[in-house]
Amino acid sequence: MSAATRAGTRPELSTEGPQRQLTQQSSPELWGRLVFEATRLAHIREGRSAVSPVDSRALLVADRDEPAVPEATLAPGAPVEPAHVHGVHDTSLHLVLPRQRAEQVCADGWGVPHAYGDFGTEILVYGPRDADELALVLGLVRESIAFARGE
Repeated sequence: MSAATRAGTRPELSTEGPQRQLTQQSSPELWGRLVFEATRLAHIREGRSAVSPVDSRALLVADRDEPAVPEATLAPGAPVEPAHVHGVHDTSLHLVLPRQRAEQVCADGWGVPHAYGDFGTEILVYGPRDADELALVLGLVRESIAFARGE
């Protein structure tokens, strides 16, 4: 998937504690659509994140106990967690992508490396601001799921 460069300035992020998006959040309605659509993707079940605040929605691979490679999950061990959507007051996501793809997504302005990443595959993706960005972000989530499943 080739992504256009994200328009506008980058959102402000927290500098300590959990990595959070502080400005340019999705509207509550758009965040709700993101959660609704992301939790209904193939091979996914919604659950509690092993590494994110309690208001996050983890996207867990339903048919795998281990990721295809260790760098294809946000949390070690089962269940495999390729992505999670942060709560409605943040609206960003953390997800994993192959390193080169993660670097490209960040270079195109859609996110930044995860502040606490171990492999260079973990990134924070900004919450979508409109329906077009929602479609792009959901595409990144699909890529993350495929990476975790070894596809």
